[in-house]
Amino acid sequence: MTGREKRLEYEYQQLLRRTEHHSEIRLMVDGRNANGLPNHYLVEYSIRSLSGVTETGHPIYSERFLMSIDIPSEYPSVDAPAVFRFLTEEPQSHRPIAHPWHPNIRYYGEMVGRVCLNAYDTFTDLAWGVLRVGEYLRYERYHALNEPPYPEDQKVAAWVIRIGEPNGYI
Repeated sequence: MTGREKRLEYEYQQLLRRTEHHSEIRLMVDGRNANGLPNHYLVEYSIRSLSGVTETGHPIYSERFLMSIDIPSEYPSVDAPAVFRFLTEEPQSHRPIAHPWHPNIRYYGEMVGRVCLNAYDTFTDLAWGVLRVGEYLRYERYHALNEPPYPEDQKVAAWVIRIGEPNGYI
């Protein structure tokens, strides 16, 4: 087994081990490389969380979110980290699905659904990222200030500071 293959196997085992007792997180292998090792995952979160706001700024909640993890062929490398991204439609049916309203998850513009994990690097395993995103959805962790490390979505961050925090929505 090559070093990369060992890493992919390690990541898979860590994901299984660290999510098996989380009833709100379901892990699915959605793609494998030529050697049969997982290189694409879907993660379903059953967590009540913000999925948008009304025109008047009131929160909209959803209870199901779907995130993909794509592992590039150069992974693990500083130049090729795993890509965590929330989907905006069901993979098979293409029906729209809720997507999180969180300052560290892109809601508007290019790369909608992109997750900024801030401290993620090649020495951190994928399971760490999956569990951290669960903390994001529960709003146990977020960065909304317009300072390093900058929020992924400035509009959502501004809502969090101006409306979400003062009104106790988060």
